[in-house]
Amino acid sequence: MEKEALLCSVDADEMVSQQPKRCKAGLITMPFIIANEALARMASLGLLSNMILYLMGSYKLHLGQATQILLLFSAASNFTPIVGAFVADPYLGRFLGVGLGSAVSFLGMTLLWLTAMIPAARPPACSHLTEGCKSATKGQMTMLLSAFSLMSIGNGGRSCSIAFGADQVNRKDNPNNHRILEIFFSWYYAFTTISVIIALTGIVYIQDHLGWKIGFGVPAALMLLSTLLFFLASPLYVKVTRRTSLFTGFAQVTVAAYKNRKLSLPPKNSPKFYHHNKDSDLVVPTDKLRFLNKACVIKEHEQVIAPDGSAINPWRLCTVDQVEELKAIVRVIPLWSTGIMMSLNIGGSFGLLQAKSLDRHITSHFEVPAGSFSVIMVAALFICIVLYNRILIPLASKIRGKPIRISAKRRMGIGLLVSFLHLVTAATFETIRRKKAIKEGYLNDTHGVLKMSALWLAPQLCLGGIAEAFNGIGQNEFYYTEFPRTMSSVAASLSGLGMVAGNLVSSFVFITIENVTSRGEKEGWISDNINQGRFDKYYWVIAGFSALNLLYYLVCSWAYGPTVDEVSKCNSSTVGINKTAKVQPSSSQPPLKVRKEKLGDRITALHQLVSPFGRTDTASVLSEAIGYIKFLHGQIELLDDTGLKRKGAPIPNQTAKANKGKNLRTRGLCLVPMSSLCPAHNMLEAQMELNICREAWK
Repeated sequence: MEKEALLCSVDADEMVSQQPKRCKAGLITMPFIIANEALARMASLGLLSNMILYLMGSYKLHLGQATQILLLFSAASNFTPIVGAFVADPYLGRFLGVGLGSAVSFLGMTLLWLTAMIPAARPPACSHLTEGCKSATKGQMTMLLSAFSLMSIGNGGRSCSIAFGADQVNRKDNPNNHRILEIFFSWYYAFTTISVIIALTGIVYIQDHLGWKIGFGVPAALMLLSTLLFFLASPLYVKVTRRTSLFTGFAQVTVAAYKNRKLSLPPKNSPKFYHHNKDSDLVVPTDKLRFLNKACVIKEHEQVIAPDGSAINPWRLCTVDQVEELKAIVRVIPLWSTGIMMSLNIGGSFGLLQAKSLDRHITSHFEVPAGSFSVIMVAALFICIVLYNRILIPLASKIRGKPIRISAKRRMGIGLLVSFLHLVTAATFETIRRKKAIKEGYLNDTHGVLKMSALWLAPQLCLGGIAEAFNGIGQNEFYYTEFPRTMSSVAASLSGLGMVAGNLVSSFVFITIENVTSRGEKEGWISDNINQGRFDKYYWVIAGFSALNLLYYLVCSWAYGPTVDEVSKCNSSTVGINKTAKVQPSSSQPPLKVRKEKLGDRITALHQLVSPFGRTDTASVLSEAIGYIKFLHGQIELLDDTGLKRKGAPIPNQTAKANKGKNLRTRGLCLVPMSSLCPAHNMLEAQMELNICREAWK
């Protein structure tokens, strides 16, 4: 849910600058936009909760075939929001994106409802006395898959719903703007969460007790109501269309870096050699992935820079911001790939089949629908978020006497660890469940119900929710803090891409295990009868992958280095040390540890002074400091020499002094004040400023 909420978000400054003068929009549009998303989510989740039963029962598909269809549908549904953001932001606009997406989703749900209403749209009922069960024809499968395809496409358009809502209430000139946005986001998430719970309980209950015709008709009706409510408020909306594409910028940096590959990189901290935006905080590129820095190196100013300061050919010269944006995406790819494991599973359908084989009675007259047990995972996710933010972090901060926060990167690792425990728990439970089914004589009975409560599924579902709370939210926060604000769409789409990759890998693993374990006419692990299948071994295989992925995460985390938050925290602590008195060792902290901490803080402060964009290891910082001290010594000597020349005294070692002066100029450092060098756009102008300064000294 959070992935789709943030997928089409953009920088507020960029959005407001393109909006027309407002005479509409505001909070009056909030009920229509929230109702559109809440009803659409209720409809889509309500359809999918029991879908495995519909495919295996009405369409006579085997468990493997039905699982493959649902995994590919899930992958497509997670990929289309990325395409939707790419199309809606620069071309269609978010209003048309959400509106058309809602309409297409309604068409897909209506088509799926028709498969339940029209007997000829699905295979006939099984006849054990004559021909047995007939499989679905090509026409029937085409109709079914077309419904899934339309719902996936519609989901891609609707993914911009929350960003479109933010367009309506976001006003930079309003002093209460942040509070209004907070109200909108709070109500948006509250109602979508309620819709998820209703879908997993109410609609699933209708499908179990009233059949597929009503069970599919209710979601289609909800989707129709969602679409009508959205278009009903069309005159009230402010419709914003962006005309920029971040993906084009990535391509331009790649091409420009290749074209300029033979250029030598200028000296460090020389802004005049790099093309940057006038209002940008980045004036020189970082040292990481330095081969991309050549994309923003200025060769000849007059030939590549237009009078307005932009690049004449953006495919040959890019800005520093563009280069750093591409670096950011390249750097996070290894850590992003560790999140694929979160979506690697047997398929959500197996948990439903497990629940159907267990006792689901709360009372003697009420039985919980098998598809409603996913509510436990949703509840665990939100309870974990509340406990983390409201109890765990405040309590830890109170105990330590200072603000405590677990970084987003560490939370990703915690989520992967809990996910591993979730798979181990699931494998252990399935082993126990299968043994009990065989003991009670249900080995060949697909519909047998064990004398075992379905609440035994709760531990693994709770662990799954906790894993998602840590890793899922940690991923989104990590991408948003590491990426520039202009990359918000890419930051949110990465988690969606991880789900796409996870579903595709799950499909590949499923097919591989099914083919390998069923060779030679052996009974494979995958079976329509879960008591005969060996899904416990399947779980253990995935748990092994999860353990390897956890080790892979540790390597990637170490290779990535400190995050933006960790660097900012270090810098802020350095500033605090400079403003406060020296820290005396307390009784609870040994003097050696205090000296090490103070030494580290001073190294960090020295790094910010001599080379803020250079490498951060101690050896490199000390090397830069030594070079900086030598440079200062050379300047002092140059000042002394100039003073002697003005008094008519002889200057010793004139050749050496001249060489030093020349070396200083190549580093962009001289006696001219920096403010007078800012307008200079090339070395010729800089040399003229230097000559004027020297004449003044004479």
